Amino acid sequence: MPDREDTAAVRSYLLALQDRITAAVEVEDGAERFREDIWERPEGGGGRSRVLAGGAVFEQAGVGFSHVFGPGLPPSATLHRPDLAGRGFQALGVSLVFHPQNPYVPTTHMNIRFFIAEKEGEAPVWWFGGGFDLTPYYGFEEDAVHWHRVAREACTPFGPEVYPRYKKQCDEYFFLRHRQEPRGIGGIFFDDLNEWGFERCFELQRSVGDHLLAAYLPIVRRRKDTPYGERERDFQLYRRGRYVEFNLVWDRGTLFGLQSGGRTESILMSLPPLVRWRYDWHPEPGTPEARLYEEFLRPRDWAEG
Repeated sequence: MPDREDTAAVRSYLLALQDRITAAVEVEDGAERFREDIWERPEGGGGRSRVLAGGAVFEQAGVGFSHVFGPGLPPSATLHRPDLAGRGFQALGVSLVFHPQNPYVPTTHMNIRFFIAEKEGEAPVWWFGGGFDLTPYYGFEEDAVHWHRVAREACTPFGPEVYPRYKKQCDEYFFLRHRQEPRGIGGIFFDDLNEWGFERCFELQRSVGDHLLAAYLPIVRRRKDTPYGERERDFQLYRRGRYVEFNLVWDRGTLFGLQSGGRTESILMSLPPLVRWRYDWHPEPGTPEARLYEEFLRPRDWAEG
């Protein structure tokens, strides 16, 4: 098979991935099912959004597929690539965020996407991007080690240098610069991937997508029945504020979706249903809440244990 851009294959994979993930989450939750919305974008394309709310395990879980296209990329996509201005584009992706009920279960996020920008008489410009990361409220070393080892497994077939590079990129991207603080314990993140040719790059995207459930669900099962009280719930809602700040201030995917005329409800379904801010709050030294900052919100090679 020639190594060419196969947008239909990417679309087929992403739709099937959304099906697999939502089915697994419904089984894990056991109480609620996903609501599905099919939407169209007036400028071209549309998507399929699925949201589970008020479940036994997940307070809110959103898994969205989108395939949008148009005559020109929005400013967020051409800021660092001015050569792409004026090209028609297609953008396909699956994005998900799971906000659990239990504060001992971490929030997770994944996004995998494919862009292709075309102009008559010129070769198409395309790339893959994405990754997944984990945002705990209470840190557990065995969870962090498991998460990063599965992330490393997703990258291993593509060379020993891939996981360290993508881990570093994840640590750098999911960082709240205005607070000088990481969003969580990271994972893997890549962008502008086209150096290996279409087929090999598509394999990497599929490997990342296929490893998400193996990375996350064992942690959910380990923590979802842990007893908690108002103190833990309060800290969870406070830390969710960091999630909101990152998504609305720094996240390029949110900006791309809004600038490209995507469906606002689908773009913002990543935000938690409840959140709390407190002025100049700091955890008491020696508490489990302080341990999150001292031991987990710091760069570390978790995959080595």
